[in-house]
Amino acid sequence: MNNFQSPIFVAEISANHLGEFSRAKDLVEAAIDAGATAVKFQTYTADTMTLNLDSKEFRIGSDHALWGGRKLYSLYEEAHTPWNWHKTLFDICRKRGVIPFSSPFDFSAVDFLESLDMSMYKIASMESGDLPLIRRIAQTGKPMIISTGATELSEIHDAVAAAKAGGNSNLTLLLCTSSYPALPADAHLSRIETLKSEFGVNIGISDHTLGIGVSIAAVALGATVVEKHFTLSRQDGGADGAFSMEPEEFAQLVRECTSAFEAIGSSAWKMQKSEQESRRLRRSLYVTTPVKVGEKVSSTNVRAIRPNGGLAPKYYDEVLGKTFKVDCEPGTPMSFDLID
Repeated sequence: MNNFQSPIFVAEISANHLGEFSRAKDLVEAAIDAGATAVKFQTYTADTMTLNLDSKEFRIGSDHALWGGRKLYSLYEEAHTPWNWHKTLFDICRKRGVIPFSSPFDFSAVDFLESLDMSMYKIASMESGDLPLIRRIAQTGKPMIISTGATELSEIHDAVAAAKAGGNSNLTLLLCTSSYPALPADAHLSRIETLKSEFGVNIGISDHTLGIGVSIAAVALGATVVEKHFTLSRQDGGADGAFSMEPEEFAQLVRECTSAFEAIGSSAWKMQKSEQESRRLRRSLYVTTPVKVGEKVSSTNVRAIRPNGGLAPKYYDEVLGKTFKVDCEPGTPMSFDLID
């Protein structure tokens, strides 16, 4: 799914269209302009997500930072992306060379997305325990991204096993903290290595923190996918607006994460071509005063100075006290050929 030449940068549109088709199109265009290499949607309706009931268990907990006390059905009714928008939004992405994909939340959404020739799928964190859904998506043979927010490690094993049982091992797991916004202290990016060693698949991050620091660190630790919620402006509000990135911020994310990825480089120790002039300017031993044949090498007439044309300073004690066998002017690079 990733050629490892750079991370995949995913702009998650989610509910930030605010129910306006024109805004949804503007979001897609702005995300691509900001450097997104993939744009992600969510494919559900309120009825495929939950029941239209008003009892306590069908409401968000009252202490939730963004959606406290809200009825699940009304939240999903507000936030969903109408299915008849999908083709146009996907076409915009494809015409501009960017991957459109989505998180389906039930079998009907998978069938619908398959009719639009979906190229890959995302399993949302809250659906990572829906093993029949994972198996159904795996059967499409398309690459799968599985988010791991609010899960136990054993449940991730179950999800991966379900995907493989469906015939699909083209998997990427996203480290995710399912709080909105998430605190950097809750990211625990060291778990990237845990996921790598446990599952042997590509690892990325679904980052709900504010800012770009967590994502940059994740890339430095090996993340090959970076997903961030995307909005035109947080001031516009919406269900996801408070923890979404604006276009200029997303562009900075792409630049800095790409720099972090490029900086990882090779573990082999070697000087870079760009360091050659610095190498030339390292200190070395030079004759610093006029000397005649027969004079002794001393701290007065030989010192370690820049540039790097003479013997390395590590030989200073070895040449000290030796006798010059030729006349030398200041600026003569010191060498064993000059002394007895």
